[in-house]
Amino acid sequence: MTAHAAGARVPPTGSQFLLEGQGQRAVVTEVGATLRSWRVGEHEQLDTFPVDELDDDYRGKVLVPWPNRIRDARYVFRGTEYRTAISEPERGGALHGLVLWASWRPLRHSRDEVALGYMLHPQPGYPFTLELEVAYRLVAGGLEVTLSATNRGAEPAPFGAGFHPYLKLGDALLRVPARSRIPVDERLLPTGGAVPVAGTEYDFRRPRQVGSPLDACFGDLERDADGLARASLVAGDGELSVWMDEHFHFVHVFTEGGGIALEPMTCAPDAFNSGDGLLALLPGGSFAGRWGLNTHREVQ
Repeated sequence: MTAHAAGARVPPTGSQFLLEGQGQRAVVTEVGATLRSWRVGEHEQLDTFPVDELDDDYRGKVLVPWPNRIRDARYVFRGTEYRTAISEPERGGALHGLVLWASWRPLRHSRDEVALGYMLHPQPGYPFTLELEVAYRLVAGGLEVTLSATNRGAEPAPFGAGFHPYLKLGDALLRVPARSRIPVDERLLPTGGAVPVAGTEYDFRRPRQVGSPLDACFGDLERDADGLARASLVAGDGELSVWMDEHFHFVHVFTEGGGIALEPMTCAPDAFNSGDGLLALLPGGSFAGRWGLNTHREVQ
């Protein structure tokens, strides 16, 4: 953890929690519980940002209590309409939840693991109380992330979760083990139910070049024998995968510049309105999910 001497300049993302082990090095930040860096050997695997900058492209962010968008920043839950703040003015919606810029507190920190906690208190548009914990741990061949959320309020709470790992793309081929995608309009909001990817430009079940810019949500994920779904970047020097457990039903793929976000999500875009994957956490009820990064690239 980075200490701040009296009068010293505090980084825009707050304290920096360093993890080392298994031939890897990762940095997680206080603000947003953000995964800012992940190095394997001497090589940075993420499309990252410097410690002295505030990234506004959601790199490495935790997306709770909803990932992606809420149409017009309003939704109806159990018969009551709620209106949250518009956080994406150009599209008139609420984007990526309520903890992006929150200061998370360290719960435990060892050489190769850090766990951060945050109490999301009731606020306009989301009058519910969630106790959150995110833990990052270096393991053999990669990084494991766990998220838990518990409803500490007196009423059921709508809930979805996602993460925004931003990887270096380069000349790698993309593989997404998804049988369907969710079509969207010009505001990137769903226009209907999922459609098959077979025979379309969105079929990445076999590794291929990305080609045109992507901003698409994929579903009906094919899983390996261990129950995990894996979206991968395949290059000449090996493979880099984002894996997700059975609680993450979707993966959103977004490309920009030389980076690509492979985003595990528990629910679909605008799930607070469509209900597609949306959870209702009962008072005292909890959610727990895991995802992570694995590399099979050569380490030099």
